[in-house]
Amino acid sequence: MYPFFRALLFRMEPEKAHALTLGLMRLAGALPPATAFLRRWFAAPPAPVEVFGLRFINPLGLAAGYDKDALGWRGLAALGFGHIEIGTVTPRPQPGNPPPRLFRLPDDRALINRMGFPGKGADFVARRLTAPRPANLVVGVNLGKNKDTSLDAALQDYLPLVKTFAPLADYLVINVSSPNTIGLRRLQARQALSELLLPLQAARREQETRLAKRVPLLVKLAPDLNDTELDDALDVIIHTGLDGVIAANTTISRPALTSQFAAESGGLSGAPLQPLSLRMVQAIRHRTQGKLPVIACGGIMNSADARRFLDAGASLLQIYTGLVYAGPTLIQSILRDLAHHAP
Repeated sequence: MYPFFRALLFRMEPEKAHALTLGLMRLAGALPPATAFLRRWFAAPPAPVEVFGLRFINPLGLAAGYDKDALGWRGLAALGFGHIEIGTVTPRPQPGNPPPRLFRLPDDRALINRMGFPGKGADFVARRLTAPRPANLVVGVNLGKNKDTSLDAALQDYLPLVKTFAPLADYLVINVSSPNTIGLRRLQARQALSELLLPLQAARREQETRLAKRVPLLVKLAPDLNDTELDDALDVIIHTGLDGVIAANTTISRPALTSQFAAESGGLSGAPLQPLSLRMVQAIRHRTQGKLPVIACGGIMNSADARRFLDAGASLLQIYTGLVYAGPTLIQSILRDLAHHAP
């Protein structure tokens, strides 16, 4: 059924198609009969996993970027996700980069985006997250700085975000790896990352004491880091005492692509990203002796890909572009396959 709907959606501009599907998920989440129908239709066997002190009903989640403003998360949860990551959220509303800024590369099963963190801001998202939580759903919030905030002042954006979302989220992610906010990736360098994460770790601990609950704090890294840069970032993350890494964000590299929009600037996701993100998961497991949990994100297009990342050392998985090309049955397919191959 999805190939028919995909053909219709792919006739629309990518952002409009995305807004339509997210709007439908928002509506489904607000209507209990629709939510119940989706839960029955997309039912899959549980595959519980415990990571950084949280229990996930299954290892498959929705990556940040799909539901930036927490509009459709309750409906999306009915599709079978074990966790959903909201955002990237910035302190203040901002329009993001001018359109067109999202491009489909169907021949490559990929997307290129240069969105630039468009969103309604932290206050709006916080209000949306006060809605009743679907059962067994883990919610993460991905945090970023505003475009007009200088790198030297980035901490002034991230600190209030940690304080705002610690009570509302199950885990938080510091996004320092989007290629679409000028200069942001420079925050992955050893000194800059240390100067950012140390006070954020202190703020996290204050919130944990105040809330009497754990608030895992993760970092999302770029797949374009070289070995030395990755070692530096991991060293800071481990010594700061953070809980995990998301590997990886979109890539600015361009492997051989054949689609019409291959030359567009922005971050590339989907099947061409998989070799980079898979190698990054393997490298993190090797460099940390498996002590630092990794959420694999980037190029998971089918159930075989999912198993490949878990075998490489990932604790959890996230999808986005795969959902665009395969549709929501991808979730059920992955979870059933994982159950079938469970030891």
